Amino acid sequence: MIAQAQAVLLVICPALLIVAALKDVTTYTIPNWISLALIAAFFPTALILGLPAGAIGFHAAIGVGALVAGMAMFALGWIGGGDAKVFAASALWLGWPASATFLLVTALAGGVLAITLLAMRSMLLRRYVSAGPAWLSRLAEPGENVPYGLAICIGGLAAYPASTLVRALSAGVPL
Repeated sequence: MIAQAQAVLLVICPALLIVAALKDVTTYTIPNWISLALIAAFFPTALILGLPAGAIGFHAAIGVGALVAGMAMFALGWIGGGDAKVFAASALWLGWPASATFLLVTALAGGVLAITLLAMRSMLLRRYVSAGPAWLSRLAEPGENVPYGLAICIGGLAAYPASTLVRALSAGVPL
């Protein structure tokens, strides 16, 4: 019963990442409540799963490092503010070494997303995409932003199975 409750807690991060991606793709915003919920849920989840204080502190340090990197990317105009916050909150949940996978997959997914949007925004494809829902038409508008929250979600979901929290439920896997 306890393991089932712990497993339910582990669904929080993937579920919120999916919500963030959907919000970003459809509205070009990631509400602050998503990042705040990720941060607020991490600490009780880590404690319930039995992570030692040092491991929790290391996760927090990784999250802070990701926030600094996200703020730099925001300052350079590469990503939006919501993207930077959800990037940091995701890194908090992932820890090390899953954060390395997170960075790599997020970068690759971001590249694929950028190429896809460039194709959608070309004169050839834009007229076809414009016939779809309003949010899809907006994605095809030249000069529109890139919903990088989608790439962050893909990176986070790809790295999550290797996270310290998920491994904490696996018998015999050292933290």
